[in-house]
Amino acid sequence: MTSTDDTAYEGFSAEERAAMKEHAQEMKKAARRTSKADKAAEAARDVLAKIAEMPESDRVLAERVHAVVTATAPALAPKLWYGMPAYALDGKVVCFFQSAAKFKARYATLGFNDPAQLDDGPMWATAFALTEVTPEVEARIAALVERAAG
Repeated sequence: MTSTDDTAYEGFSAEERAAMKEHAQEMKKAARRTSKADKAAEAARDVLAKIAEMPESDRVLAERVHAVVTATAPALAPKLWYGMPAYALDGKVVCFFQSAAKFKARYATLGFNDPAQLDDGPMWATAFALTEVTPEVEARIAALVERAAG
């Protein structure tokens, strides 16, 4: 692969490497859990603990997203995914919250993976920037999550 500029690929960023390490730890921790009920309860506690660790601006958004997702689609199981709060159906992550601080981004993100099937013609959004969770934003999140959860 050649490049037209003088910059070289430097590999993953420190934040990306940290997220991958978190994911490996999450997988090991999940494998050690005994019963399905234990797994679900501990995963939900892990999500709430991760949200509590976030800087206040992200924490406020994540708490509201968590509340909307869990109220709208109780079939989605909270879990950590690459160190982010995520919500899965049959073990597959449907949607996730990414704090702005995690990758030093300008805004937090609510993202949807393939199982969400938000397909809408030849092009559609799979991630949404969040700067505030107003009643209108909550309603939009609820509609997307309801659609994504099937």
